[in-house]
Amino acid sequence: MEHLFAPWRMEYIGSKRPAGCLFCRVLEAPSTEDETNLVVWRPPGGVVILNRFPYNNGHLMVAPAAHVGSLTDLDDEQSLQLMRALRRSLSVLESALGPEGFNAGVNLGKVAGAGIPDHVHVHVVPRWDGDTNFMPVLGATKVIGQHLAASWEQLRAAFDS
Repeated sequence: MEHLFAPWRMEYIGSKRPAGCLFCRVLEAPSTEDETNLVVWRPPGGVVILNRFPYNNGHLMVAPAAHVGSLTDLDDEQSLQLMRALRRSLSVLESALGPEGFNAGVNLGKVAGAGIPDHVHVHVVPRWDGDTNFMPVLGATKVIGQHLAASWEQLRAAFDS
């Protein structure tokens, strides 16, 4: 049997979730805590953070400041700000990581897979040819090629430039 060691994952396995909304906590936190909170950009009316449980390196979550559960609950200005943040996120990921494609989507409601159903957000997952292999199918293991801290440093610098 082969073993894949990823000791940095222990802080996530079985960790207790803090009370309240992740996005609201991050939005209210001072920018000095951005690295800890994995915030890569604070656009007008929202926040862009790295997913702590990514499907691929560079997996971002783009959220509006408004604590609402659906895109239909956003007003026109909030919708525009969210789409602007999403467009810039795609552009930054393209230039910083050079993916060959993206999965971008919204899970609306718990039954649709929303882990945070009360605060709508868009997942942006960079994709590369060959980034899927036998590991998830046979070993129920996804190999992420870049540490979260390295992803944060690279993307924060890209958003800042």
